[in-house]
Amino acid sequence: MKLFANFAKNESGAVTVDWVVLTAAIVGIAIAVLTVISGGIGSAASGIDSQLTAAGTNSAISSAINP
Repeated sequence: MKLFANFAKNESGAVTVDWVVLTAAIVGIAIAVLTVISGGIGSAASGIDSQLTAAGTNSAISSAINP
């Protein structure tokens, strides 16, 4: 009976469940944010690539990358 009383008073399991729920919520929000902004990141990268390509081989960046 004392074992059951100690188990009922112990709250470490409830705290663990709280942390698991909070961690799952944070991971879910992070995945949602990455899904929303991934398209914008892809188009920004394409725009940067096209601007660097349009700059040609005489630009300072191209000269530094391809000596």
